[in-house]
Amino acid sequence: MAAADSRFNEFVILQAQNAGLFLGQIPHPATGEKTRNLRAAKSVIDSLEMLEAKTQGNLTEIEEKLLSTALANLRPLYEKAAG
Repeated sequence: MAAADSRFNEFVILQAQNAGLFLGQIPHPATGEKTRNLRAAKSVIDSLEMLEAKTQGNLTEIEEKLLSTALANLRPLYEKAAG
């Protein structure tokens, strides 16, 4: 099992926040408005899925749970927004 690295958790959280922003779930920090950019949201989700595949078996339990939870939360939001 790999040693914990707080940068990984921070990265996953930042990417999940970016996806939330692109899905219109989080207001833009500068404007306060909620807008959608589905292409950007899909790109972030795809990147997190790639990260999940490439790091399989190399994450701490907490890192693995954070990443899988982020994806479990983002996927249905994307499907609803794109649907």
